[in-house]
Amino acid sequence: MSSIVAIVGRPNVGKSTFFNRMIQRREAIVDAVSGVTRDRHYGKSDWNGRTFTLIDTGGYLERSDDVFQREIDKQVNLAIEEADAILFMVDATDGVTGMDESMAQLLRRSEKPIFLLLNKVDNAMQQEQTLEFYALGFEELYPLSSINGSGTGELLDDLIAQLPQEEEEETEALPRFAVVGRPNAGKSSFINALIGEDRYIVTDIAGTTRDSIDTQYNRFGFDFKLVDTAGIRRKSKVKEDIEFYSVMRSVRAIENADVCLLVVDGTRGFDGQVQNIFWLAHRNHKGVVILVNKWDLVEKDTHATKIYEAEIRKEIAPFTDVPILFISSLTKQRIFKAVETAVRVYNNRSRRIPTKAFNNEMLPIIEKYPPPSYKGKFVKIKFCTQLPTPHPQFAFFCNLPQYVKDPYRRFLENKLRGRYDFKGIPIQIFFRKK
Repeated sequence: MSSIVAIVGRPNVGKSTFFNRMIQRREAIVDAVSGVTRDRHYGKSDWNGRTFTLIDTGGYLERSDDVFQREIDKQVNLAIEEADAILFMVDATDGVTGMDESMAQLLRRSEKPIFLLLNKVDNAMQQEQTLEFYALGFEELYPLSSINGSGTGELLDDLIAQLPQEEEEETEALPRFAVVGRPNAGKSSFINALIGEDRYIVTDIAGTTRDSIDTQYNRFGFDFKLVDTAGIRRKSKVKEDIEFYSVMRSVRAIENADVCLLVVDGTRGFDGQVQNIFWLAHRNHKGVVILVNKWDLVEKDTHATKIYEAEIRKEIAPFTDVPILFISSLTKQRIFKAVETAVRVYNNRSRRIPTKAFNNEMLPIIEKYPPPSYKGKFVKIKFCTQLPTPHPQFAFFCNLPQYVKDPYRRFLENKLRGRYDFKGIPIQIFFRKK
């Protein structure tokens, strides 16, 4: 289970620069797929073999010239509540400001590990000017430079030591289906309709579910874990920045799930926040089923579902091979179909294609439609195989992998999807030197 680390601080202290530097440490797979950078404030970082999830809260602040104290307090409170550790960043060149002091006061009340980062300390001279920051009440100061990366090693060593130990995965793990979506889309009602009991409090106030709860579902020959992540907030905090909260809450559930059931409020549409959660699942290579809920409340004619579905597919392009179901948790319409579909998507995610059969299927297509030549050079793909990873990844071996561009990658993906059932599953294709 990946730990969550939040970066907080007032605007313009260098949080985003630091965030970008940290997530670039993961150079294993660099996604060039469009749509992956849509949610820029969430990423993974690793240090000495420990991976953690990093959230840059700055991206969620109101982008006005006049940043209200309230916004800052709200952001810090959310981070305190959700993260396993907090990186509190200040600008060493500005000295201690009133806003830094009030954030420090909020943070000191928390029981989470807090690390005070003094950014923009680029040389030894500036290091001497940092002593005044002891006034903020933290024992340890971490002078560093987001721009050139100096000072980050020591911070990361100490951070990793404070993060909770990763739990061993259960050996006989059941498939995990996370029910995700924005607050009040009907996630709890959906689970209640499925398990046939009002185990979750369902009210009209957005965000009444307080914790992610696991339920084992064992009926009609299906056996899996259902994780409800609802828009989880205390009632007193309903007016909070829902966008930030939903994403922060969904992060954990999505990372630990096999398939995400994305519940969309049919009366509100597939808005930016729902898209954020969709791309979060996509980037984590999870299976996705989109459930348009409250369909009984939508005024519709004969073409309503087609039009609605087309709009969603436009927003999730180029990953459009995703099941979309129109359901009603209230009338239990298509609830069972939703489970069937999720199980099918789970099976698609673990699909293995034997190498020989895969080559027999794909090489004739490649021969007929080879990659376009680049600067007079011809790319020849000789062999392909599925990689032994938990989600579908394929390697195509060729003489000049650097000359294969995105359109051809998408062409191969479409052919692959046409031949094999990978509905609801993101596919990764790599071109490697033969």
